[in-house]
Amino acid sequence: MSQAAASDSTAVTRIARRRALPGHEDAYEDLVREMLQMMRHHHGFEGAEIIPPESPGCAYQIAVNFASEADLAAWDSSSDRKRIFERMRPHAEGEPEHRRLNALEEWFQGPSIPANAPKPPRWKTAVVTWMGIWPLASLFIFLAKFWNPDGQVPFLVMTAINVALIVLVMTYLVAPVLTKLMKPFLVPQRRH
Repeated sequence: MSQAAASDSTAVTRIARRRALPGHEDAYEDLVREMLQMMRHHHGFEGAEIIPPESPGCAYQIAVNFASEADLAAWDSSSDRKRIFERMRPHAEGEPEHRRLNALEEWFQGPSIPANAPKPPRWKTAVVTWMGIWPLASLFIFLAKFWNPDGQVPFLVMTAINVALIVLVMTYLVAPVLTKLMKPFLVPQRRH
């Protein structure tokens, strides 16, 4: 598989930030919900979330997930998007600002964290990472006794296998669950 094809098959999360004009919040929000319904009919759409403003006058944030860059690009160039954006313009300030989340940011922020929320301090990220990796490393080191009872597999090969398994399980199973559970620790909610 080519590098372009490999990157094209990777899921993508994009967050759009946009302010509704004063007094137009309800109309704008209705149009955003209508847009999300339209997205459901487009190939590769995996879900979306509306994050309302923290306070009046702040921006709405819409996090969308598509299966690939190509699917997101197809939505961006669709006539559905053009039509709904034309209808939104009278209710919003300017065009939306877009931001992509890479895999590591999504591990620790996820699309449901507002873009203006502070990033978790590195020490908190390190603690949550350790909480996921330590039990996985312990498990795979323990299981290595059964996979390699006579020590026939060289140490570096065994280490490479263990690390690959840890990264896969951490990325696809443990990190998404752990970061949801630890969200209050990573990004505490502000008190109003």
